[in-house]
Amino acid sequence: MTTDTRQLQQPAALESSWLEKIKPHLELIAALLSGVLILVGWLLDKNGLGTSAVIVYLMAFIIGGFAKAKEGIEDTIEDRELNVEMLMIFAAIGSAIIGYWTEGAILIFIFALSGALETYTMNKSHKEISALMDLQPEEALRVTNGYSETVAVSQLVVGDLILVKPGERVPSDGTITDGRTNIDQAAITGESVPVTKSVGDEVFAGTVNLRGTITIEITKPNSETLFQKIITLVQSAQSEKSPSQLFIERFEGTYVKVVLAVVALMMFVPHFALGWSWTETFYRAMILLVVASPCALVASIMPATLSAISNGARRGILFKGGVHLENLGNLQAIALDKTGTLTKGKPEVTDVVIRENLQEEDFLLRVASIENYSNHPLATAIVRYAKSRITKELVKPTDMEDISGNGVQAYVGNEFWQVGRASFVGRDKAEQFQNGIALSLANEGKTIVFAKDEHGIAGIITLKDVVREETVKAIEALKKEGIYTVMLTGDGEKTARAIAIESHIDAYIAECLPETKVDEIKKLKEQFGTVAMVGDGINDAPALATASVGIAMGEGTDVALETADVVLMKNNLPRIAEAVKLSKKMNRIIKQNVIFSIVVILLLISSNFLQFLDLPYGVIGHEGSTILVILNSLRLLRN
Repeated sequence: MTTDTRQLQQPAALESSWLEKIKPHLELIAALLSGVLILVGWLLDKNGLGTSAVIVYLMAFIIGGFAKAKEGIEDTIEDRELNVEMLMIFAAIGSAIIGYWTEGAILIFIFALSGALETYTMNKSHKEISALMDLQPEEALRVTNGYSETVAVSQLVVGDLILVKPGERVPSDGTITDGRTNIDQAAITGESVPVTKSVGDEVFAGTVNLRGTITIEITKPNSETLFQKIITLVQSAQSEKSPSQLFIERFEGTYVKVVLAVVALMMFVPHFALGWSWTETFYRAMILLVVASPCALVASIMPATLSAISNGARRGILFKGGVHLENLGNLQAIALDKTGTLTKGKPEVTDVVIRENLQEEDFLLRVASIENYSNHPLATAIVRYAKSRITKELVKPTDMEDISGNGVQAYVGNEFWQVGRASFVGRDKAEQFQNGIALSLANEGKTIVFAKDEHGIAGIITLKDVVREETVKAIEALKKEGIYTVMLTGDGEKTARAIAIESHIDAYIAECLPETKVDEIKKLKEQFGTVAMVGDGINDAPALATASVGIAMGEGTDVALETADVVLMKNNLPRIAEAVKLSKKMNRIIKQNVIFSIVVILLLISSNFLQFLDLPYGVIGHEGSTILVILNSLRLLRN
């Protein structure tokens, strides 16, 4: 009995899985099937099987128009207002009433296909932010009276003490009460270099504890942490409708009301005012309903948008919807994150300055031998640089000691070396080294690592998050398009200023938290109107969602990619200017299409009213304008 039940359940599960897979594509499948039925009906009609053709056309009506008819009826009931979907259904039924089944079915097919493609495209911009939620720890180690217990993060209250070990994410915002460590808070501030934290310093949920074990006192409930604010900001910004969407909705309602009102008048007024027969009056009203249907207007936007999206994809630019592509053409200002966007996102050695009586290779050998046993990102960069410059193998130091937050000390052979901060090796001597060269290098936004041996300061190594090779080219290309550029970064003033100068950025704002970036984007929108944001980190997600157009680097975090409206798949910054040019060209073509389609509709309506137009010619004019609009849109596929 059990075996039989399982055998019955397995096909049912497979069927359910199959249905789930095709469910998102049902609208497109129905539209295509409707097109096939139209072809079959036309062939039957040509071979004298009129009755069979009508049955097939009726099937095309039902299959192709069901989804749009259902959507139109539901929206009409919900909004208490007629819409374009209902107008298309009325036009198709009107064509059938006067015996033009083929024309009515084609109207249904074109509108259904456009709707299916639009639904498929726009769904890409509504992804869940589940990847962001995964970075929030679900459990924490709470300490009470010397005893520790694992509890859910949701159970933590202000004042609780929690223990965070090396490699773990901080579960909630708080203040360190015991311990010293390095925190990677790139997820919150975007800083490329981990920050040293000790007693009294604030830490944020979602950041990573890299080194020592720390005790944190909770200062905010879980619902009010900075991490949760990021999630809330993303969700609220994504729910806002764009001005284009609101305009289209208003236009749709007005358009349908006007057309239906004129058709209603056409059914009666010409008979009494102009002496038309009832047959002629009804015939002209049905022609009006057909030629006034918005197929050409719909085709003015979607084919152009899809062509531009395809063109962008070939260039490594992924657009998540036509609205974002349209907005990009109206761009007046653009804000760019520093770390991982303008820069490579990883510290690199830029300068090595040594004492006069030392050889650079010997200096790098000793410093790299010590740093080789540290997992700090700066140490990794120094070792990588040294290995590319020296010919000797690194040696193993002895009596090595890692002084958390300060540096490392060890013996290399019989020599005692210290590598780290100025305060670790002696601030006065460090600042006086080589006539104070360290201070001038620090003013260039570089991080200084000092090395000291038994004779004093042996040398300094500077590191910097290096600007990408293509950054200046990208910024200059944006300026040529008349776009104002701003850099938003979590780094300090000196680093921000240095990177801004090197990148040719118009303006910069330093020490930005996610909330600060959102506020700055809002200010830019008030000043310039349409504003884009370019970023790659979780901390950029709220700003990406708040901007008119969010642009993510393809190598960035999943959350940034899901939140953004445009993705640069190969981290190629100059592609932004190309995307702007593509958007401007698309907007020009859409305007051409809209004006042309409206002129044709008005011409057909006027000809119908003057009794110059018969229904077959009306359909030819109507469908011909649609074809011309689509062909014009396909020009966007060309490079």
